[in-house]
Amino acid sequence: MAGDATTTARPYAEAVFQRAVETDKLDLWSEMLEMLATAAADPTLAGVLAGPGLSREQKAELVLEIGGGRLSEEGQNLVRLLAENNRLGVLPEIAALFAQRKAEHEGTVEVELTTAYPLKPAQEKLLADALKAKLGREVRIASHEDPELIGGFRLRAGDMVIDSSVAGQLNQLAHELGL
Repeated sequence: MAGDATTTARPYAEAVFQRAVETDKLDLWSEMLEMLATAAADPTLAGVLAGPGLSREQKAELVLEIGGGRLSEEGQNLVRLLAENNRLGVLPEIAALFAQRKAEHEGTVEVELTTAYPLKPAQEKLLADALKAKLGREVRIASHEDPELIGGFRLRAGDMVIDSSVAGQLNQLAHELGL
């Protein structure tokens, strides 16, 4: 299902990205899409948008009202277009694809780092420098803590995933043993 949503979202994300580059408004579009994606991902709103209770126009107006003036005219037009095509539910995927294209355009990579314990700033900088050397791009790290990892870390940068957590190693061992 997620693959279908990504496939549906890709042309919208690409069109928005191209327009953002043309008008030199990448940051504005990032902010608008993040806000729209957060709203659309809310379980209550997602249910309303997916349900038959409101017309497509009413759904668009609901999302625009939630936007509360934080959407440019082009952002409002995007909401109306998505509502007209019954695609408001793919806003989170559009935002994610847009963010990915923006990072590529700016020569950066977003890295999601999950650790069992908080890293010291010096450790995070060392990791960022190593990733920059490996990937040849500026690195922005978003750190999260998950005590269930037990120890080590899990790193995701685009399609690259490195899982050197104790929990990951235990899962791999269990899989190899057929447990």
